[in-house]
Amino acid sequence: MSRRQVAILVGLGAVLLYLLIRRDILTEDKVVFFAVLFPSVIVHEISHGALALAFGDQTAKKAGRLTLNPLPHIDPFGTIILPALLLITTGTAFGWAKPVPVDPRRLRHPRNQTVLVSLVGPGVNIAIAVAAALVIRSFQVHPDDSLAIRVVFVLGIVNVVLAAFNLIPIPPLDGSAVVERALPDRLWPGYLRFRQFSMFILLGLVLLLPGSLSFVFDPAIDLWQRLIG
Repeated sequence: MSRRQVAILVGLGAVLLYLLIRRDILTEDKVVFFAVLFPSVIVHEISHGALALAFGDQTAKKAGRLTLNPLPHIDPFGTIILPALLLITTGTAFGWAKPVPVDPRRLRHPRNQTVLVSLVGPGVNIAIAVAAALVIRSFQVHPDDSLAIRVVFVLGIVNVVLAAFNLIPIPPLDGSAVVERALPDRLWPGYLRFRQFSMFILLGLVLLLPGSLSFVFDPAIDLWQRLIG
């Protein structure tokens, strides 16, 4: 990313931050939420590239995407503009980071390893959520006990939701890799036609019918809370 692009992103972020503060939208809870969301999304993306590298594909490494530096992972619209606009207009947010590039042709065993590369992202989110739950359970603390514990609690919830969301079998989400691996050849033409519009279907569900995904999120969050005890 060039210095000019970085300067534009920083300036855009500053303007949107100013608007959020002026409208009293940026509460402490939302600050905590985004403080754990961005690193969780970045680790999710890095895990795809790291496993692909282990399987022989250096695409993500050469693109400079195996880094915790957030700048290479920022999608200007999906990471900054859309979430900020949604916060300003609706009080809720949705967005995405720039996907880490993976070239299945460079994997040693493309058919099976492509599925593993896709699923490692949600797997990492699940691992983080379990670790957060075990911390809360081990110390027998409540989220209201301190800011640090609240951060751990939100970290768990965010990663549960990220894992559950990304496992939905709709392209381009990670769960679609399992469907594609198991799909019979005769169904591929219809699937490819569906895939052209799948992103619009997904955005429609999230933005226009947010409650429609509760059947995915609620059981996952309930299971995580059971782990806390």
